[in-house]
Order: sequence, then structure tokens, then C-alpha cells
Amino acid sequence: MPKFESFRMPDAGEGLTEAEIVAWHVAVGDPVRVNQTIVEIETAKSIVDLPSPFAGVVTALLAEVGDTVDVGTPIITIDVDPTGPTPEIAARPALELDAAPAATPDATPEAAGAGAGDGEAVLVGYGISGAAVARRPRRASAVVVHVDGTAASPSRVLAKPPVRKLARDLGVDLGAVVPTGPGGIVTREDVVAKSDQGEARALTTYPGDDQPWLASGKVSAGGRQTRVPVKSVRKRTAEAMVTSAFTAPHVTVFHTIDVTKTMKLVARLRADKEFAGVRVTPLLITAKAMLLAVHRHPDINASWDDATQEIVYKHYVNLGIAASTPRGLVVPNIKDAHRMGLKELAQSIADLTATARSGRTSPTDMSDGTITITNVGVFGIDTGTPILNPGEAAILAFGAIREQPWVHHGKVKKRWVTQLALSFDHRLVDGALGALFLSDVAAVLADPSQALVWG
Repeated sequence: MPKFESFRMPDAGEGLTEAEIVAWHVAVGDPVRVNQTIVEIETAKSIVDLPSPFAGVVTALLAEVGDTVDVGTPIITIDVDPTGPTPEIAARPALELDAAPAATPDATPEAAGAGAGDGEAVLVGYGISGAAVARRPRRASAVVVHVDGTAASPSRVLAKPPVRKLARDLGVDLGAVVPTGPGGIVTREDVVAKSDQGEARALTTYPGDDQPWLASGKVSAGGRQTRVPVKSVRKRTAEAMVTSAFTAPHVTVFHTIDVTKTMKLVARLRADKEFAGVRVTPLLITAKAMLLAVHRHPDINASWDDATQEIVYKHYVNLGIAASTPRGLVVPNIKDAHRMGLKELAQSIADLTATARSGRTSPTDMSDGTITITNVGVFGIDTGTPILNPGEAAILAFGAIREQPWVHHGKVKKRWVTQLALSFDHRLVDGALGALFLSDVAAVLADPSQALVWG
């Protein structure tokens, strides 16, 4: 006999409570094997591929693409013993029809999907559920016919409940949507496309504008606002920054320096055959300078354990690099960066940023960071007052490098100049330690040969 197993949304890392379904890689009726990727989810930290813990045949997908699902909630059901008699497979969710006759009040319990197994509801393809499931009465079926690609005007429209909800949220009339699904079903994409047709005009609130400000979200009736749910990376970042800002007493110190010698070193390394195929930037030299400064001032590589009221000093450096991605800000870190030579460090930075921008950074890559660099200079910004990554004692903002007039050997010359800003947790790092640390980073950027002395 068939045996059904439900796969529940797992915690993809570090106590996450929910995840969004990005894409299903299987459909109802598909065979699956153990460890086969079945679904792609987006957590508050990254996009993760989930493998199947079971082998068998998919009998139901319990969540739609775009749904946000709590950890522990079943998302797929698999028949792990499909050799027995195969029951009817019901794809979820059921379709609903507008303006169709409702089920009669005296419909039997069996017709409503209940009445078996001591009064418990029986869901086709699942077996007996642990609790009764309330379902809308089924309505009479109908087929919507469309001619020459245009929507007909019958009173009945075929669509799934999540698609209906999306249409309501976006203010879209389902009767005006051209369906592209099998049998004349209105799909999620159909509703979004119809919504987009009106949004560009509704959001034109400035002269000359012909594009919407935002590509997603719910537009107000007057077209003057768009509301987008806070979720995934943006939600996690907001929570972490609020916690950090209102838990750790932040202090920021600044330093403006001549980095002309660093720019010359970058040019030489780019021409060096040892670094062929490796991207060399001023950020690389800054990262190396920061690692040397941590070695000279290890007290800054620490965290505050509020639960035990202890300071935890780290004997390793997992160097975080803040990366701006389409999903929001993420801070993956290079494990044991203090052990790396310059070329290996350059390769690690390139790999880290490429993975982050593709949305494939894993929760492990973002855990256990010890100190961070945020490169605000790539946006043309001179400096800032960065907020600490939670669990760390310091973060360095690396500003834009510009040619400026500078007093060099008693004469005003055109030099490459940048600003550094170091924010630190004043519970762990006093002003003297923060100033000395920043001064050492600046010393290496001003004259990279200093690294040979300290290295």
C-alpha cells in the first residue's frame, strides 16, 4: 500500500523562522530520489536548494511559488511506497470558479471531503489528517473560452485561490485577465502582467515619468504609493541593525590619508603575472592592512556575550565583507583570513562577492564573523558611520579614493586620498585601542612596505 511522507520546511540556518518558496523543481506525479533538489527557497540570509529526504513519487505540493512558509510547516508530500495501489493524486490548491452555483446545503460529508476515520478529514493523497481541515464547498465546473487571444466575457473565471488573493491584493479584475494556463486557467503570471499594464501609468506622478518606481508591491488606489512586504534579507538586516544599534554603544573615529603608494602597488600587482586572472583592487590592500592591524591589536577581535557577561576574544579572523545585492545587504566572511597570502585573499574576496551577488551565499558563509569591512567608496561616498555587524566589536568603512591637492614633502601636489571610518563597540574597545587600530590600517595604506616590517 502507498505510504505518504510529508517534508516540512527546515531551519536552513541559525534559528530562521520562515522562508519563501522561490521555485519548485518537481511537480505532482514526478519520481524523486533521496538528495535530489526539489525546491529552491529564499531565507532571510540566502537562497538555498533543499534536497528530498525521501525517495518516491510526489503526490502534492503544499505551497505555491511566492508563499512565505513557517519553519516546520509541510511543503510537499511524497509517496515513499508507490508500488501499491495508487490513489487519486490531487494537485493543490483546488480551482475556484466565479459566480458558479454553490454546493447545496445538504451536501454529504463525503462530498465535502470529510466523514472518514472517526470524523477526521481525509485529504486525497495524504491519508487521515491530524486535525479537521475546513474547505470551501466545491462549485460546479465551467470552462472559459477565449477567441483570438482575447478574454471572453462569461460570468465564470477559472483560477486557484492564491491567484485570486493576488488579484484582490493588486486590485486586478480577474474577468479582464487573459488566461494562459491549461484549460483557460488564470495564472499568477497573468495577474501580474495585467497589474503591470496599469501600474506604469498609475505611478507617473512626476512630469516625464513613464516607468513605475518599483517593480513589485501593492499600488495604492490613487497610484501615489507602493507598499512592499518586508521579508527575507531586508527583514533580517533590519532586525540585526536595530539590535546592534540599540545594544552596542557605537563610537566612530575617522582618518584621512594619502594612498598614492597603495594605488601604485595595485597597478604593479595587476601587471604581475603571479596575479594573472586575479582581480586586484585597493580593497585587497585594505583587507590585508586590517588583518595586520588585528594581529598587532588582538583585543579588537572580540565579542560581548551578554548571557554570560563575558568578553570572548577570537584567536582567528573571519573577515566580513559587506556586499550590496539585489536582495539587500549581506555580510559573508572569509574564514581564517589571517592565514592567507595576498593572492589567496584576493581570490577569496572575488569568490565571496560573486557568490553574494548571485544570491547563493549560504548561512554558514555569514556566520561567526569577527570583524568587517564595508566598501562605501564603490558608490562614490567619502565616508560614513557604519553600524556593527552583530557579534563583532569593530567595522571599517573604506571611502572613495580621489585625486586631491595634498601637502607632500612640504609641497602641494596632486595625490590619491581616501577616508577611513572605524566604528567600534565601546564596551569592548576604548578610544585608545580604536585609534591605534585605525592608525595602523592607515599606515599600511599610506606605505604598503610597512606590511613587511609588521608581517
